[in-house]
Amino acid sequence: MPAGPEHGAGRLAALLARLAAGQYPPPDGGVTILPQPSPRDAGVLSLTAHAVIFTDAGPGFDRWVRAQLPDGDLAAPMSPQFLQALAARTGRRANTIDMLCLAGSRPGPPAIGLSPAPAVRHPRGARALRCRDDVRAWQADGGVMVIGRGVAGRWEVAIEVDPGRRGQGLGRDLATAARHLIPQDAGDGPGGRLWAQISPGNAASVRAFLAAGYQPVGAEALLIRPA
Repeated sequence: MPAGPEHGAGRLAALLARLAAGQYPPPDGGVTILPQPSPRDAGVLSLTAHAVIFTDAGPGFDRWVRAQLPDGDLAAPMSPQFLQALAARTGRRANTIDMLCLAGSRPGPPAIGLSPAPAVRHPRGARALRCRDDVRAWQADGGVMVIGRGVAGRWEVAIEVDPGRRGQGLGRDLATAARHLIPQDAGDGPGGRLWAQISPGNAASVRAFLAAGYQPVGAEALLIRPA
């Protein structure tokens, strides 16, 4: 399986911008290796018949990747075996594999009533503070929404619906509202697009984000630094 490093601080941000524009790497079974966009963020992005590994793993990493991934095995970059080996090599731990979705920003205010809330007061917000910058949180009647800049500076959203309000469309409404709360054109690549990382097993969240107009892009597994 071919693998080769690409260099430049903004390479992952540029790739994400291309994905947002519908421009995908060739489905050739290859692996693209990029440097980390920040000391915090490293991981694997799986697209259609192409994988992207973003980590600062040092010299010889491309040869190591080739040795780990069998030729023709398109699922190998997201396999537990490879993710664990990659985590061990980088001194990190492999996080969950999420479905990565994308939606464009929308003009005007959200249709749902929201009030700003301190992120640290909710577990969802406290978790976002550990993995995102510029974190902002909003409270709705029955739920909370958190937006921040995550991997390569992209805008990312997470929502949480109170148990008593689930199954009533609030998750969809919160995911839709988030699209109104990011800049339409920030002029820096990530602006105008909102990303969501969703556990595939959380079918309710998958349905909510799809109903809110988010489109699947691929899968992503982040490598977490030791505490």
